[in-house]
Amino acid sequence: MLYLADTNILLRMAEPGHPMHAGTLAGLAVLRTKGDTGCVIPQNIMEFWNVATRPAKYNGLGFTQLQTQAEIRRIENLFQVVLDAPGIYAEWKRLVIAHAVEGKEVHDTRIVAAMNVHRISQLLTFNKDDFKRFTNIVTISPTELQPTT
Repeated sequence: MLYLADTNILLRMAEPGHPMHAGTLAGLAVLRTKGDTGCVIPQNIMEFWNVATRPAKYNGLGFTQLQTQAEIRRIENLFQVVLDAPGIYAEWKRLVIAHAVEGKEVHDTRIVAAMNVHRISQLLTFNKDDFKRFTNIVTISPTELQPTT
């Protein structure tokens, strides 16, 4: 099965000191063990670059451009990159109108539009509530993939 990784997954992977880092890596390992594939879209890479290069005092990671480039190479090696397709814009427009999406939520709606166009139904994210209006996708947190003890 193909899982799209939300940008917050990529960010947690890049921050070893973050409390969600280990859980993120463990969840991704479970997916790989099951034979599932993680993927990203160009928007995820762009959002990652934004946060990674933003100073920590402005809620960023404070990475240099060289550090960010290295992390993006790592992401590209770990995940299948699903490129943008012409139908994404039309699908995004349909979704924002149908769901009365406003403000910052338009970015998450574009992720769903790309998922719809590429027929990806699974989204790996820590922000499940941001996607609850979209009932055709399944959101799952990396911690939900880990076996309970």
